[in-house]
Amino acid sequence: MYYNNFGKRRLSMLMDFYELTMANGYFTNGMKDEIVYFDLFFRKNPDGAGFSIVAGLEQVIQYIKELKFCEEDIEFLRNKKLFTEDFLQYLKEFKFSGDIYAIPEGTPVFPNEPLITVRAKTIDAQIIETMMLLTINHQSLIATKANRVVRAAKGKPIMEFGARRSQGYDGAIYGARAAYIGGVVGTATTLADEAFGVPALGTMAHSWIQMFESEYEAFKSYAECYPNDCNLLIDTYNVIKSGIPNAIRVAKEVLEPMGKRLKGVRIDSGDIAYLSKKCRKMLNEAGLHDCAIVASNSLDEFIISDLLDQGAKVDSFGVGERLITAKSEPVFGCVYKLVAVEKDGKVIPKIKISENEEKITNPGYKKVWRLYDKKTNSPIADVITLADEIIVDSKPYTIFDEIHTWKKKRVTRFYAKNLQVPVFINGECVYESPSLNDIREYCKKKVDNLWGEIKRFTNPHNYYVDLSKELWDCKQDLISQYSFK
Repeated sequence: MYYNNFGKRRLSMLMDFYELTMANGYFTNGMKDEIVYFDLFFRKNPDGAGFSIVAGLEQVIQYIKELKFCEEDIEFLRNKKLFTEDFLQYLKEFKFSGDIYAIPEGTPVFPNEPLITVRAKTIDAQIIETMMLLTINHQSLIATKANRVVRAAKGKPIMEFGARRSQGYDGAIYGARAAYIGGVVGTATTLADEAFGVPALGTMAHSWIQMFESEYEAFKSYAECYPNDCNLLIDTYNVIKSGIPNAIRVAKEVLEPMGKRLKGVRIDSGDIAYLSKKCRKMLNEAGLHDCAIVASNSLDEFIISDLLDQGAKVDSFGVGERLITAKSEPVFGCVYKLVAVEKDGKVIPKIKISENEEKITNPGYKKVWRLYDKKTNSPIADVITLADEIIVDSKPYTIFDEIHTWKKKRVTRFYAKNLQVPVFINGECVYESPSLNDIREYCKKKVDNLWGEIKRFTNPHNYYVDLSKELWDCKQDLISQYSFK
């Protein structure tokens, strides 16, 4: 049912039903060819963080390229008895024909910035809403969480181990992709390696050891199977009294006679700080200084930070459920809002007003600029402007707080970069997605370049995202226009 005749998944109908009822309404009201502008953005960083990592653009591109409605889709909608035949015929021949601009994957981003801007016909812009949101929401959430965990480890490798507790198989596969962008070195999910090239890693479960008459026999058999990559799970029975002695015995009796070394041991339960110190001492005394200690078991950035503060002798970490589900705050919160329409070639800004100040949208067709310090190349602030504005970096530029407008800063010796790039123009893709490894390296470089105060896990510095004076004036005019007394 969810696959076409070539065995490929069909995602065209993965949308909120109201997108179709509205599209039918636009069609029957003669509005199908009107040009509209939508922004996709988020309102706050998860986990009280200082920034987020945007991810998922490659999958958005793939979805839009393949977006079409087959006979089965049309017949399903026809049976709803809500849609006109002319509209169903229109869907049958549908192909996205609009423009899309987006911030590249792996970029550190901040609340209220348009991650994606869509300029398209009403129906084109409306029906891609759900798929774009769920894709960017999910992967940005996991990339952001993974980056926090990776930074907490202070250079020690992080492996993503979360597939079996992810939110479904797509959560596992695309979560592994996003986690790799965020900085993990690999995943336990084999399909993520086959599909995206995220290195698949893993050794054994406790069941392997339980299958043998003794722990030593289990370790011995595994070492004989994988002498070049022997990592042993040592907490099935007792780490100190059984697991680590048997691992050392196998290293000496099985691997070293073959000219091989024990690569690592993994602890998956117990007091990891205490056990890792004891294991390190026993391994070193046995001459196994090069044997790595891996820790897993419901870890996150805070637990990892605590372990390292306690002097845990852990060389790498496997992080599962708390990463792949972003358990501490499992919703990223991107929204997709109409910000402008075109009338006779003129862009007319639109605004959504709310009793909640944070839900008042920034109107108009916009650009996002990042201002960088010329000396350090670190970001100073971001500025959202109307699309026809240019920030000239050859002269000082004044930024100001949108709410507390008297708070101003005069920025000098900076350069400005427009963060969004063209992705689709007139329905044709003009953007080539970088390789996943390139996205990952780009992400690392951009995060490393942020000020340390922004990267704190607790009470991070509030990075400035300001509106230009022209955009601020436009917003205030619309608020005044629609404020009823």
